[in-house]
This record gives sequence, structure tokens and C-alpha cells, in this order.
Amino acid sequence: MSTPVEVSTELEELTNSKKHSRPVVAVVVLFGGMFALLMAIGLSISFGAADIKLATVWTAVFQFNPDVTAHQIIREIRMPRVLGAAMVGACFAVAGALMQGLTRNPLADSGLLGLNAGAAFMLAICFAFLPGLPYMYLIMYSFLGAGLGVGIVYGVGSMSRGGLTPMRLVLAGAAVSALLGALSEGVALYFRIGQDLAFWYAGGVSGTKWIHLQIMSPWIIGAMIGAVILSRSITLLSLGEEVAIGLGQRTKSIKLIGMLIVLILAGAAVSVVGAVGFVGLIVPHLTRFLVGHDYRWIIPCSIVLGGLLVVLADLAARMINPPFETPIGALIALIGVPFFLYLARKGGKEL
Repeated sequence: MSTPVEVSTELEELTNSKKHSRPVVAVVVLFGGMFALLMAIGLSISFGAADIKLATVWTAVFQFNPDVTAHQIIREIRMPRVLGAAMVGACFAVAGALMQGLTRNPLADSGLLGLNAGAAFMLAICFAFLPGLPYMYLIMYSFLGAGLGVGIVYGVGSMSRGGLTPMRLVLAGAAVSALLGALSEGVALYFRIGQDLAFWYAGGVSGTKWIHLQIMSPWIIGAMIGAVILSRSITLLSLGEEVAIGLGQRTKSIKLIGMLIVLILAGAAVSVVGAVGFVGLIVPHLTRFLVGHDYRWIIPCSIVLGGLLVVLADLAARMINPPFETPIGALIALIGVPFFLYLARKGGKEL
């Protein structure tokens, strides 16, 4: 049971958290981000290898004619690609925000803690031993792979003396990701499936189809709703486990549900675009800087800003060296690596 001093400290931390929340700014970020995301989606759909006029793009979206080739390009290639980019960006961003809140680790990201590598490794296994597997099953195996990756990382990290720290988790994640990546490449070479897996290694949304979006949408929507419902508890948990327990939170249940949501989001995203890292690191920190430390605002704003980041990255990937495409994973890493080094230089202090 908490002593009066501890209770006073808990209330002080809770008060400080509320002071650091900026709801007015959050509303501006949320609606401004949604407007920017819609503009980016429209711009990205309009741009491509085929030169299509804006009027044609408009009619392809709202008055689709399957007999017109330009309409088919817009409807069957560009729209699922861009909408897929927005969805996976939101997935990675919310997964990163949840992991940072649950673990109080500022370096937590599905790419840095082995989830993405685990999901990609499981995809390699599926391509090698279960070729032709329906996409629905690929998503399920991606969930399992993400769970395998994070389980090994936490297992390895917890074996160190002094317990888990943010830096130890990241080091363990780097080692496990390298191991799983090497195993994936070994499987690809032995079974000659490197061409099939190259897309997932590089990271990209060019292969996204409507069927992918139809299958992953229920999972992602359910996980997003769960994240929003869980956001208040994560805000309290981010203040410290003792504080959350003192305020009546069931921390073990919150962590278990939160981690399941992270596995679903990361697994679904990797099954579409591959092991793209740093989205879940950059977006939550940027969102927290803008709106404060209240996860009731961080989660919704991360959904919007994460989608915006990947849509813009995909657009840039097509504009840098047309008609060839630059992997969006490499583009995001250009921002993510310096940002990670900046956080690491600060010592990876707890949130």
C-alpha cells in the first residue's frame, strides 16, 4: 500500500502530466494533419509513371469506367498503393507509441526491437515451405513472427545483469534483428526465393492490392480502436508502474493487451510493405513534442502523422529517380538514423 508521501508524489506526477498536455494544439495537429494527409493522398494518386490529367484522376475516383485504361491504372494500381501506405504508416506509428508508453522506453520501435525482422523471417519461411499461401495466412504468420522477434529480444535482454534498460533492449533488438535477417537471407538463397523476398527486404508499397487492404483492414481498425480505448491507461502507465497501480490500473492486463495490439499492427504492416523501420520511433516523439504526454491525444495524432509520413515517403520514392523507385525504407532511414543517434546520445532516458 502506498505511503502518504508516495501518494503525494503520484498525484504530483499526474498533475504535471496534465500540465504537459496541450489539447488545443492536439486538435489543430489532428485536423490539420488529416487535411494534409488527404492532400498528400490526392497528390500521390495523381503522380505516376503514366501521365494522367487531374480531371481524369477525378473521374476515375468518383465516376469509374472499367473500359478506360487510365481509370484502371488509378483504381487498380495507385489507389490501393497510396491507401496502403497511409494504413501501414499509421500501424507503425501507433505500434511505436504503444511500445514507448508501455515500456517507458524512448527507443522502442517495432523495427528496433525485432518485431519487423521476426515478421519478415516468418514470411521467408512461408515462401520457402508454404508457397502459394493465401494472404490471410501470411498475415497470421506475420503476427507469429513479430511475437517471436520481440519474445527473443526481451528474453535476451532480460538475461543481462542489472535488468532491462532502454539501451540494452535496443542492443538486443539489433542483434536479434541481424540474426533473423541473416537467417531470412539464408533461407532465400537456399530455396531460391530471393526475388520474391526482395520486395519485403527493401520495403515498399508498390505491390499493394485491394485484396490486401480488405483482409488487413478489420485487423487494423480493431487494433486502432483498442489502442484508443487503452490510451488513458497507457498515459497512467507511462508515469510509472507504481503510479498506475496506485491509481487502480491493472498493469499486467494493460501490458498484455497493449502488446497484442502492437503485434497485430506491426505484423499486418510488415506483411504489406516489409521491414520498414523508424516510423514508430520518429512519429510518436514528434507527436509527443507537439501535443504533450497524454496518450489520448498521442495515439490519434500518431495515426494521422504516421500515415502522412509514409504517403509522402512513397511519393518521394517515385520522384527521386523515375521511372525507377527508391525503397521507402531507405528514405525513412535517412531521417530515422540521425534521430535515433540523437536519442541515443541523450542516453535513452526513460520517458
